[in-house]
Amino acid sequence: MVRRSVSSTAEGTEAFRGTDKRERILRAAVDVFAANGYFNSKVSEVAKAAGVADGTIYLYFKQGKEQLLTTIFQEHTRSYLESLERELGNVDRAEERIRIAVRHHLETLGRDRNLAIVAQVELRHSLKFMSLLSQQEVADYLNTIRKIIERGQADGAFKRTLHPQLVAKSVFGILDEMVTSWILSEKAYDLGAQSDQISELILTGLL
Repeated sequence: MVRRSVSSTAEGTEAFRGTDKRERILRAAVDVFAANGYFNSKVSEVAKAAGVADGTIYLYFKQGKEQLLTTIFQEHTRSYLESLERELGNVDRAEERIRIAVRHHLETLGRDRNLAIVAQVELRHSLKFMSLLSQQEVADYLNTIRKIIERGQADGAFKRTLHPQLVAKSVFGILDEMVTSWILSEKAYDLGAQSDQISELILTGLL
């Protein structure tokens, strides 16, 4: 796969944009990992991109590169789920809640290509990372979608014959593939703009 050299000034970067050292280090790690690949990246490169000394990385992340990668995923997922819950807020209609979840997923990663590359590609090169992280963070994401499905079934909006967890995994799989295709595409396009069509596809199976 051809690597694309991308920087923290790329269009729409959003995650880890604080000015303190820890935030700068995480942002730099996202950009360096996306540009060079996790396994080819060096702590010294992250330090240089963050404008800190090499040793400073280990003050915040004692396990170095490995801890940087896990922290990126964990903190992004936590922030993502919190913002999704805020968007869902007092929205009651089951169909609209699905539309919000789909749009939120695609727009969030669509605003930060480097983060999407790290989340979709770099984390998946290691079974160790996948097994450790999927136990909690992915489970939390699936539970959020599952609750939307269950609520819709309870209200009579969604088919009650469908297994909520299976539907949640299917929704995640569709959105995951959309993001991966966007990353690998040679043609630039607005990922979030596809949310309406994807929502219609998912709702066709639910209603």
